[in-house]
Amino acid sequence: MKRAAIIVLDGLGIGPCPDQAAYGDVGSNTLGNVARAVGGLRLPNLERLGLGRCRPIPGLAPGVRPTAAHGVALPRSQGKDSTTGHWEICGVILERPFRTYPHGFPPSLLDDLARRTGRGYLGNKAASGTEIIAELGAEHQRTGKWIVYTSADSVFQVAAHEETVALDELYRACAIARDLLVGEHAVSRVIARPFTGKPGAYERTPRRRDFSIEPVGTTLLDRLAAAGVPRVGIGKVDDLFAGRNIASEHTPTNADAYRLIERALEDTGAGAGAGAGFIFVNVIEFDQTWGHRNDVPGFHEGLQQLDAWIPRLEARMKGDDLIILTADHGNDPTTPSTDHSREAVPILALGPRVRPTALGERSTFADMGATVAEYFGVAPPLAAGTSFLAGICS
Repeated sequence: MKRAAIIVLDGLGIGPCPDQAAYGDVGSNTLGNVARAVGGLRLPNLERLGLGRCRPIPGLAPGVRPTAAHGVALPRSQGKDSTTGHWEICGVILERPFRTYPHGFPPSLLDDLARRTGRGYLGNKAASGTEIIAELGAEHQRTGKWIVYTSADSVFQVAAHEETVALDELYRACAIARDLLVGEHAVSRVIARPFTGKPGAYERTPRRRDFSIEPVGTTLLDRLAAAGVPRVGIGKVDDLFAGRNIASEHTPTNADAYRLIERALEDTGAGAGAGAGFIFVNVIEFDQTWGHRNDVPGFHEGLQQLDAWIPRLEARMKGDDLIILTADHGNDPTTPSTDHSREAVPILALGPRVRPTALGERSTFADMGATVAEYFGVAPPLAAGTSFLAGICS
C-alpha cells in the first residue's frame, strides 16, 4: 500500500538563488540568517536528517552522516508567493508573475465590489495587515465599510470585524471579489481577513480564508485524481489550488498541522485498502506568524518545535512510505522587509527505504512533484520536473 507526503514548511527558504537580485532580495537567507541571529541553531533531529548538508547553516554540523536524501531546489516560476511555489511543486511553471498592485486597486473595480456587496471600502493600499486594522478598524466598525488592502504579493485582502460583519458575509464578499479579479486584473489570491477586539487592541483571527485562481495547467493533484489515488489535504492547500482535486482541513498553528499529519498517517494505514494515498500539507506559521512579522525569536522557537516533532513523524512511517519536507519560498525575519523572499528551498526526503543520497541543486521545485508522480506510477508524467525517485529508493 503506497503512501507519500509533501510537507511544505511555508516560508522556510534556505538562501540565495540565481535571480534573487531581480526580486530585490539580495541577502535574504531565511534559515541561514535566523541561525546567525540566534548564535547558531541546535536542531539535532533535522541535523541528523541532513538539513545542514542542504546548505551550510550555522550550528548544524555539515559532516554528519544524514539519514534522509537531502538537497535544495531552485524556483523556476516567476513570482515568490505561496500559490506560485505550491503550483511549481506540483508541476505548473508560471512564465509571468501574477499581477501586483503596490499603489492600490482601480477605483472602478472597488466601486463594482461595493455595488455587489452593499458596503463601501476603506484603505485600498499596500499595508501590513496588523497595521491597517489598527489604523482603520474603528472607522470600519463605525461605517461598516470593508478594509481593502494588498501587499508586495499578488493578493486582494478584505478585513472585517467579526462583530461588525458576519463571517459568511465576509466570505461571500471575497467570492465576489474573486469573480471580479480575473483577466487583466487577475490576482493570485483573494484573502478574507477577519479580526476581533477593541480599538487599540484588535487581533486577527485564525478564520481567514483564501480564494485562489485555478491552476493554469495540469497538476500533480490532477494526475493523482485521474489515477484514483486518494488525496488528503492539511492546511491551506485546498485554497491554493482553488479546491481542484484536493480538500483540506485548515490549521491555524504548526502544532495543529503536525497533529493532523500524525492522524493522516495513522488513518491511511488502517483498514483494508486504506493504506494508499497522498498527503499534501502546508505548515503555516513560519510564514504567517513569524516571517511576516519579523519575529526572529518566534521563528527560532518554531524551528525547535519542528525539530522536536520529527521523531513523532518518523515513528509513523512504514513500508514504502515517502515523506518530503520542503518549502515554497523564503520569508526572512531578519531583513527589513516583511514580505516573502526569493530563495532556494530545502529538500529532505525520508522513509524506511529511502537512501540518504545527496540530491544536489535541483533546477525546479517541480522535481518533487515528478518524484511523487513516479512513486504512484501515474501517467503521463507532469509537464515539468525530473523525478529523483530512482536515486533514493532501494
